[in-house]
Order: sequence, then C-alpha cells, then structure tokens
Amino acid sequence: MLTFGTAGLRGPVQDGPDGMNVDTVTRATAGLADWLQARGRAGASVVVGRDARHGSEDFAAAAREVLAAAGFDVIALPEPGPTPLVAFATRHFAAAAGVMVTASHNPPRDNGYKVYLDGGSQLISPADREIEAAIAATGPAAGIARVATAPDLRARGVVEAYLDGVQARFADAAAALSPADLSPATPTRPLRIALTPMHGVGGAVAVEALRRTGFHDVHPVPEQFAPDPDFPTVAFPNPEEPGATDLLLALADEVSADLAIALDPDADRCAVGARDRDGWRMLTGDETGALLGTWVLDHRPAGAPTPVVASSIVSGTLFDAAAQRRGATVRRTLTGFKWLVRAGEPLAYAYEEALGHCVDPDTVRDKDGISAAVACAHLAASWAERGGLIAALDDLYRENGVHVTAGRSLRMAEPTEIAALMSALRTAPPRRLAGIDVRVTDYADRADALRTDGIELSGTRGDGVGVRVFARPSGTEPKLKYYGQVSAPPSPGSVVDTTRAELSLVLKQVLSELPARP
Repeated sequence: MLTFGTAGLRGPVQDGPDGMNVDTVTRATAGLADWLQARGRAGASVVVGRDARHGSEDFAAAAREVLAAAGFDVIALPEPGPTPLVAFATRHFAAAAGVMVTASHNPPRDNGYKVYLDGGSQLISPADREIEAAIAATGPAAGIARVATAPDLRARGVVEAYLDGVQARFADAAAALSPADLSPATPTRPLRIALTPMHGVGGAVAVEALRRTGFHDVHPVPEQFAPDPDFPTVAFPNPEEPGATDLLLALADEVSADLAIALDPDADRCAVGARDRDGWRMLTGDETGALLGTWVLDHRPAGAPTPVVASSIVSGTLFDAAAQRRGATVRRTLTGFKWLVRAGEPLAYAYEEALGHCVDPDTVRDKDGISAAVACAHLAASWAERGGLIAALDDLYRENGVHVTAGRSLRMAEPTEIAALMSALRTAPPRRLAGIDVRVTDYADRADALRTDGIELSGTRGDGVGVRVFARPSGTEPKLKYYGQVSAPPSPGSVVDTTRAELSLVLKQVLSELPARP
C-alpha cells in the first residue's frame, strides 16, 4: 500500500492499493476527515486544489465530495493551480486543513495527495501516523459517502488574494532601505526575464506576479508554458535534472535576458539561471538560497525584531555565515519544509538545497516558487548594472568565503542495500577525503530535534579549506544521497574564480572517493 509519508501520498497512477487512484484518494480523505473530527474540527473549512497531472481532476473531485459528505465546509479551487495557492488559502481562510493533488516534479506517471494543517504548514508527526491509522480503519472506498459540491465563490478569489499578498510583500521590500553596499542601481532598461513553468501550472500566475511587481519584460519558453501532464520536452520535469533547463537557457541567450527562472511543475520550487563569463548556467540551490536569504535580510524594515532564518542539515553553510554577519538567528532543521517553517519566530526566510525557498512566511508557510521568482527578479534588478547575479554571488564569497556544493546520488535496487551502506559508513567510515582528515558525526545518536538516519563527515586542512559531506537515504526514492561542500575562509583580496575552480576540483575528488557499495 501507499503509505502516508512526507506530507501525504505519492505514487504511480494505477489501480490497486499501491497506486494513486480514486479509491486510494477516497479512503485517504475519509481518514483525514475522521482525524479532523476526532480533534474537534467537525464542520471546519478544508481547502482542496489540484495540478494538471493525469488523474488530478478526478482525485480532487473525490476529495471534495468525501469532505462534503462528512460535513466539512469545502473551499475548492476552481482551476488547476500551483501548490503554494493551497498553502496560502489554508492560511488565508484559517482552514483546518488543505489538500493538494500533485506529484510536484515526479515523472508523468505519478500523482500525489499533499496535506496542510493549521496555518498552511505541512503536517508533521505524529499527525501523519495518526492519519495513516485513520485511513487504515476506513474500510473499502465503495462504502464511503460522497456528495457533489457546488462552486465556491470564495475560492475564485484565491489567486487575486495571493497576488495581492505578493504585491504587498514586495512593495514593502522595495521601499525598505538597504545597506549602502547593496543599494539598488538604476538599470538602463527594464529587467528582461526568461521563464519556464516546465509544462506545469505556475506559468500564468508567475507572469502576473512579476507584472504586478514591476517586471513586464518576461519571455516564457513557448514549448513549456501550457500545462501538459506528459511533459513532452523533458525526460524528468525537474529543474535539477540534466537537460531540463536547456530550452530555458537557450531562450535566455537568444533574447539577451538578465535572468532565467525555472519553476517545477507545481511551482513550489524555483531554479535560477545567470550569465557568467562562460555563458549561461543554472545556479545551485545553495547559491540561490544564499543570495535570496541575504536579500531578504538586507530588506528587513528598520527596527524589526531579530529575524529567524533556517536551512536544512543537508544544505550548504554559505547562507548561515552571511546571516550570522547580519545578526539573524540561524537555525538548522531536518530536511523538508514541514520542519523548516517551524524553525522559530519571527521566521523571515527558509530554504533547502533542492530549490525550495520560503521568502514570505507570513503569506505562504511553505516553499513557494512564484514569490521566490519575484524576489529573484528584485535581486537581479539591483545588480543589473554591477555584473548581475554572478557578481552578487562573488560579493558573498568575498565576505563569507567561497563555498562550493554538489551532490552524488546512488540508486539501489533494494532498500537493504541502502541500509547496508549506511551501516558501513557508521562502522568503517572514510578517514580521509581528498587528503583531508575527516571525523564522523552520526545523527542517529543525537538526542535533539536533529536526530535522523544520517552521517556527517567533516574536516579542515591546514590552510583553512574545509570539507563536509552529509549522507542519508532519500525520503522519496530508492537512493542514498551524498551532499558535499568544500569551503575556503574569507579572503577579500583573493580571485574568486580561481578559488572556486580549485575548490570544485577538491569537491569532485571528495565525491569520487565516497563509497558506492557496502
């Protein structure tokens, strides 16, 4: 059976209890309804949305109708839309829960069922296990009541309300005074943006959000703009995958863009491309995270309380260093935005290396690729006359040291292989990586909130160059993942390009030396 894992269900669209189908969604919704009623939320509002994947319309209808039959006030978003809209609407309407039918950036054959709770945050334990138990107790789908629902006028205003919130957030940011060394320059022409929603549902909302905040020169990738559940131009609809952003970067070069933006299919992640000395390239999630996070901190209103910022244990540490210099309270959490958005208050920004950014927690308590795209546009505009985002990144490197990150994923046929490799890393770990002595920290031995099935290898050589590798099983795929970083201490007089190239070679060696089998 599909299990109620990270924020809900995800799997192939197929018949049977091991697939996403109407019966699976019907039972999942009945379990969610029972769980809410047991906690005194009978009759409360529940938001339901969907993307444009295969089966999404039928699955969303089943969710709406089961909730309505159980007596809940269903706020059903009328059209396919981005996942952040459900997170926003759940918070906006003070709903007891939100349901989003989506498989995010999974392959075309998949779909999923994502759940938000109070405040529009993803559910966490023990709620996930309790809801899974309630689902198991529901019985066959054929015996679960369903009642047809009428269109809800409140839901038709969700997109407008969300766009109003984004517009207000960035109007405030533009009005806030930034430090003198980051004062926006006046561009000689409007910022030009190339954008792709990767055949997903975020294109129209993203273009409108950019337009409302002053960015009108937006060039979408035509082959990828309309929603298409088959994702015909990409092998995997994930901006992290090799080749997925080729059309975007080609368009950016063709139109002489200043910025390239790729959303994943449900628009909760944002990837950024920039022109460097050798042409266009996509920034890593850690590079974008550090740039956006410092932009958010540099545009906090004067007199605001000390902000909290967060990143996950698998993310790089460039942003941590930059945030500490700016006086923020820096927190690290387990992977996943269900933990990141609960890092502390007042939360100002959170990110994960897998292209997730929460730039406006007061509006959306989850990763949101659309508001992140707007923030990226403001950031790029402020650097347009000073070398663009690569120059902004170099500035962070000179201030906080060059940090280079990259990963390595090992796909394995059986879960036992992953467990065996994790065991080997614990009992016989590497003692040196790229000639640097490393020590082992086993996160399974921790007694705090960061306890998890993960191993950290870290060390520093005599010249201050540090290495860090985090190893963990993937939560969604049969993989073991290595997250690597090599960093050098700040050196204002250094040549950033040279240092970055040298560290990249060290990191390549580090990743090649990590064990691939037990």
